[in-house]
Amino acid sequence: MSRKKANQSDIRDSSLAPQGELRIEWAAREMPVLRSIGERFKRQKPLAGLRVSACLHVTTETGNLAQVLQAGGADLVVCASNPLSTQDEVAAALVVKHGIPVFAIKGEDNQTYYKHIHAALAHKPQITMDDGADLVSSLHQKRPKFLADVIGGTEETTTGVVRLRSLAQAGKLKYPIIAVNDAQTKHFFDNRYGTGQSTIDGITRATNVLWAGKRVVVCGYGWCGRGVASRARGLGAQVIVTETQPVAALEAIMDGYQVMPLGDAVCIGDIFITLTGNTHVIDREHFLAMKDGAILANSGHFDVEINIPALESLMRKKRQMRPLVEEYTLTDGRRLYLLAQGRLINLAAAEGHPASVMDMSFANQALCLEYLARSGNKLSPGVYSVPQEIDQEVARLKLQSLGITIDKLTPEQREYLASWEQGT
Repeated sequence: MSRKKANQSDIRDSSLAPQGELRIEWAAREMPVLRSIGERFKRQKPLAGLRVSACLHVTTETGNLAQVLQAGGADLVVCASNPLSTQDEVAAALVVKHGIPVFAIKGEDNQTYYKHIHAALAHKPQITMDDGADLVSSLHQKRPKFLADVIGGTEETTTGVVRLRSLAQAGKLKYPIIAVNDAQTKHFFDNRYGTGQSTIDGITRATNVLWAGKRVVVCGYGWCGRGVASRARGLGAQVIVTETQPVAALEAIMDGYQVMPLGDAVCIGDIFITLTGNTHVIDREHFLAMKDGAILANSGHFDVEINIPALESLMRKKRQMRPLVEEYTLTDGRRLYLLAQGRLINLAAAEGHPASVMDMSFANQALCLEYLARSGNKLSPGVYSVPQEIDQEVARLKLQSLGITIDKLTPEQREYLASWEQGT
């Protein structure tokens, strides 16, 4: 690694690099799809010379994605997409072992977080990779002169896709962005199985709580909420779902969960988990009604789902009980426990999604960057779905890596599905 690359980065401790490299290698064992794409990228160099700025959770899985993009010829810079999600040893390995500039430190304050985003934007990206849309938002609002160079981008998570669609509807999105989150091989697996397992893991690591017999209130029954509810029930919890969407609420009922307004659930819940992508889901009136000892955790992208300023206004005192566990004693003596400052619990207190599901998510990312390198200049500004052929290829490669084969349509079946003449 050149001294210039080291000076262009901002990480906690470069001496952590050997540890980070081992952890990246361990995750790679569970990422065969991404590995196979990386082998092809190394031969074909589909991203040769393209400047890529990636605002992602700096984890072991991201470390593997970064190496694949580098193998494909990308000139890559990485920054964090959440102040608490960085694995410092991974950041060090990417800088020291692979010469990839990284701007990410676990626990960085808000000012540093945005300083790092602007450091990534100073790379003058031709392609952006975002997780939550902070990079794209900052690019449009603070660095508009760089927009002319951008041919396209990708977005990893639900919250970011919602923000980008709002930007597009306002007529202000200036380049095409592929909603990787909406790929079937992403949200069916990453959001449901990845978020489901890692959220439970994060809360368990932070609290050492026994799930069996607890009343767990899951706020939001999207793909992430489905996963968390399923995993909590599997550990013996009594799961209550709160929703604002009738179809999602009906599905939760049909899946066997209790469904009720949050105003009713707060009186009986032991653990509350928000996964909505919205703001102030748990608010002042909810804190006033909660039981003594209730635990509050968020697994949505931003730290706004639990109204922390309102909680602060109700407290008599606050103390740190365990790492990432703050006890708020309210004026009436009840105690509420906030985990990880209301930030993503699965990344703040655990390691995020297992590598096996991120294998598919990041395979989509890599193939979408290849698609944008080839076709981005032909697309108008807007939010696009992942091309179906990419989604299908990721699923095919995953099945292949598992040693599983499936049936193929016969010529007669293909003809039948393509026709309209045949009926009863």
